[in-house]
Amino acid sequence: MSPIERAFNIGEQEELNHIIARMFYSAELPFHLARNPYFQQAFTYAASHNIGDYRPPDYNLLRTTLLQQEKDNVDRLCIPARSLWRSNGVSIVSDGWSDSQRRPIINFMAVCDGAAMFLKSVDCSGDVKDKYFIFNLLKEVIQEVEVDKVVQVITDNAANCKGAGQLIEQEYPTINWTPCVVHTLNLALKNIFAAKNVENNEITYGECSWISEIVGHVSTIKTFIMTHSMRLSMFNEFVPLKLLSIADTRFASMIVMLKRFRLIKGGLQNMVICEKWSIYKNDHQGRARLVKEKILDDEFWENIDYILAFIAPIYDMIRFCDTDKPCLHLVYDMWDTMIEKVKNVICLKEGRMHGESSTFYYVVYNNLIDRWTKSSTPLHCLAHALHPKYYSDQWLAEDPSRVSPDNDVEINLEVKKFFRRHFSSVEERATVNLEYINFVQMKGGFREFEAIENRYTMNPNDWWGVHGCSAPLLKKLALKLTTQPSSSSCAERNWSTYSFVHSMKRNKMDPKRAEDLVYIHSNLRLLSRKSPKYNEGESQYWDISGDAVDTFNDVGALDGATLSLDEPEMEDDTLLVIGWGTSYFISGIAPFGDALVVLAYIPGEDDGERKIKNQWKK
Repeated sequence: MSPIERAFNIGEQEELNHIIARMFYSAELPFHLARNPYFQQAFTYAASHNIGDYRPPDYNLLRTTLLQQEKDNVDRLCIPARSLWRSNGVSIVSDGWSDSQRRPIINFMAVCDGAAMFLKSVDCSGDVKDKYFIFNLLKEVIQEVEVDKVVQVITDNAANCKGAGQLIEQEYPTINWTPCVVHTLNLALKNIFAAKNVENNEITYGECSWISEIVGHVSTIKTFIMTHSMRLSMFNEFVPLKLLSIADTRFASMIVMLKRFRLIKGGLQNMVICEKWSIYKNDHQGRARLVKEKILDDEFWENIDYILAFIAPIYDMIRFCDTDKPCLHLVYDMWDTMIEKVKNVICLKEGRMHGESSTFYYVVYNNLIDRWTKSSTPLHCLAHALHPKYYSDQWLAEDPSRVSPDNDVEINLEVKKFFRRHFSSVEERATVNLEYINFVQMKGGFREFEAIENRYTMNPNDWWGVHGCSAPLLKKLALKLTTQPSSSSCAERNWSTYSFVHSMKRNKMDPKRAEDLVYIHSNLRLLSRKSPKYNEGESQYWDISGDAVDTFNDVGALDGATLSLDEPEMEDDTLLVIGWGTSYFISGIAPFGDALVVLAYIPGEDDGERKIKNQWKK
C-alpha cells in the first residue's frame, strides 16, 4: 500500500465497505437502504467521532429501550406540527386492516394542511366492531387530540362507521362525521361497472351491462397473454409497457387497466397479426381466436374510448381527492362540475342536444346523485360557502348556470344547520350570521377593493388570513375548513407501511411493538418531507425509491405516494412505482426465479381486508 493510501486510510475504508456490503447481502437488506439519510448519518457520525471500543446496539436494546426512546424523540419532533392544530384545526382519519396473523387492526391518523400524522393503532382481536365499539375508539382519540382542535372525523361509508360518526356528532356538537369522498365515488363506480340484474335494478343493468362485458373481455385478453411465457415474451417484443393486473376490490382500478390497454392498442394489434401468433395459439385456439377478434375489432376499442371518456371526470376527481392535501372546500363544486362533464360526454356520444333525455345518462346521473346525497354534509356546504372564489365575477362568468353559494337553496339550508349546531348561544349565532351576510354581500371590511379583487385568484386560506379580520368567528371557521382533507386515503396508505413492519418474516411481533415502529417510520417520513434536503442530494425521496431506481435524474418532482401505475412515462426510470390509494399500495419486491415480482397490498371494499397480488414481472 502506498503512503498516500495509508495516509487516507484507503485500505480501512475498502474493508469497511466490504463489511457493510456483506451485512446487506447476508440479511437480504434492500439496496435502497443506502439512500436512507439515517443510514448515511450513522456512519458519518462514527467517522467524525473517536468512540473507542464502541459496539452497536444488540437485539434486545433495539427492540426495547432504544425503540421507546426514539418514539419519544419523534413525539417531540412532531410538537411544532401539532401546535398548528389549534388554529388550523385537524381531521381524525381512521381505517381498518388485518395483519399477517389475521388480527383486525384499526389505525388513526391526524391530518392538517396536507400533513398526515400517525397517532395510534388498536388491536381489535375478540371485539365486536359495531358502531359503539368504533365510537369509543374515536372518542378516546378525540380526547387525546383535544376536542376543540378536531374539525371532522373521516371514515369509509360502512354502516358501523356511519353509526359511529352519528354518535360522535351527538356527543360533540362541534365535530362532524364526514364519509370518505373517494370511497363514495368508488361505490358509484361499482354500480356502473358491476351492475347486477336484480330487482329494482333492471334499468341500471340494462344500460350498463355492456361495460361489464368490455371489462371482462379486457381481463380475458390480459389473462391469455400473462399465463403463457411465450405469449408474454411475444407481447414484450411489441409493447414496451407492462400489462397491469389490478384487483377488483376498488372499481377505479378498472379504469387504470382500461387506460393501459388503450395505450398499448397498436402493440397488441401488431402482435396478433404477426407470424408468431399462429405458432403459440395452438393449445387454446378458441380463446386465441376470441382475443384476436377483440383486439382487431374497432367497435371494441370505440367502446373502451367511450368508457374512458365519460368516466374521466369521475376518475380525475378520485385522483384529486385521493391525497392528504386540503380539498374539503372544493368537493361541492367538484361534484357539480364532474356530473356536468359526464353529461356532456354522453350527450355528445349519443348525438343528443343538451336538453334531450338519455336513459344511459339518467342511470349514471342517478348513481352519482344518490351517492352524493348520502355523503354530503353541512361541512361540505359551509366549506364551499366560505370559499371567496365562488362569489367572484370571474368564476360566475365561466358558466351561465352557476350561482353564488348564497343564492343556492341547499347550501343556505345546510349553512344554517351548521351554525345552529356549532353555535349554541343565540348571541353568538346572531353575530356569525351577520358576519356571513357581510362576507357574501361584500359589506364592511369585505368591501375593500383588494378583498374583492383577490377573491378569484388568492388561496382561500390566505384570503381569510389577510381580509377576514372584520369577521373573527367566520374567519376562525374558514381557516380550519380550508386546511382539511376530504378522504381517508392516508389511513389506507399507511397499511403499506404496516405491512413492511409486520411482514411475513416478522409475523410474531406483538401489535404494540408494531405500532411503535409504524409511529416512528410514518412520522419520520412526514418530518423528512418537510425538509428541503428531501428534494435533493443522494438521499432524496429516500422513502419511496425502490432498488430498481438507479437515479432520479430527469424524473421530476415526485409527490410522495401520489403517483399511479397508469403514468407510463415513469416506467423508463422506475420499475417500482408507488400506487395511489384506491388501487393498491406497493409493499415490496420479491425474487421469483430469474424474475422480480412486485407485491401490492390492495384495500378491500368495506371490511378493511387486504389481498396480495402479483402485479407484474420483469
